[in-house]
Amino acid sequence: MKTRVLVVCLGNICRSPLAHGIFENLLPSNDFTVDSAGTGGYHIGSAPDPRSIAVAKKYGLDISQQKARKFHSEDFDLFDHIFVMDPSNYQNVVKLCQNKENLSKVRLLTQAAGLDVDEVPDPYYDDDGFELVYQLVYQSCLQIVAKLID
Repeated sequence: MKTRVLVVCLGNICRSPLAHGIFENLLPSNDFTVDSAGTGGYHIGSAPDPRSIAVAKKYGLDISQQKARKFHSEDFDLFDHIFVMDPSNYQNVVKLCQNKENLSKVRLLTQAAGLDVDEVPDPYYDDDGFELVYQLVYQSCLQIVAKLID
């Protein structure tokens, strides 16, 4: 059975699509499945932000076919690991937890990676932030992948 990984941000158009694409690129597809979601339903059905698509493309990733969706409590049953981008996303996800097993699946992406950073900043209102976000998410994903396939 495949290990299932979900990455979550606010709208599922900037940070989590990048993490989704990076994880898919780094994890062996025969052993892992990856998805992304947002805590808010603002962009359901939308493609990732063009700036996220552009920075991903710069590093050889095509995330343009992803579609935004909202995180639901059923995701706790569907995924083994749920990585969130910031403390606000964390609080919104854990509010939906129904038990300790659900809670044990949720971690901040940067903390799960062992980085000394509390969050992946939301670049939505900062055109220059997308490169920084990509680098932070990439480093986080590298560290997590090493732990997941160990």
